[in-house]
Amino acid sequence: MLADLSPLIAATTEWLTRAYPACGGALASALCEVQARQAVTVSAWLCYPTAMDAGLVGVAGTGGSAALDRIGGAEPDDLADDWSWRSWVDEVVASWAACLLIDPELAARAVAGLADGEHTRGTPLEFRRLVEPDDLDREAAALLRHPDLLAPIADLHRPRLLTRLGPEQALVA
Repeated sequence: MLADLSPLIAATTEWLTRAYPACGGALASALCEVQARQAVTVSAWLCYPTAMDAGLVGVAGTGGSAALDRIGGAEPDDLADDWSWRSWVDEVVASWAACLLIDPELAARAVAGLADGEHTRGTPLEFRRLVEPDDLDREAAALLRHPDLLAPIADLHRPRLLTRLGPEQALVA
């Protein structure tokens, strides 16, 4: 079984950065991708908290990007040669990542929720660009962090994320 979520994280990050591209040049693209990858990584680790969960998603599959593509308004002709990586896109993880990208306080709660998880055991957590984006980060990822643009994706699975994080978990500054 695949206990590594890297294909899912890479594909979901790719989907987000294609759907909500960077505003600017190469540096902006890199900053946008880092923010998307951090949001997707946190979301994937929350969604699949154990090695067994990760292994099961590797066997069962993620569902792909078809529903997200429809919501995002992608045309079938635009997607013709992209199907292989799109099969690894996870709709729930993309939705949770969208929630985290538009709400830094929720992102901080999510990162705090990883503290005792299997994916982070013995590893220091560093998700600064997600939790505390500076002006350059926000400028580069203006589309990726725009609440109105991401709302259709974020709203898909927001209640499940809020349930996963629990109401009693304190906010982390």
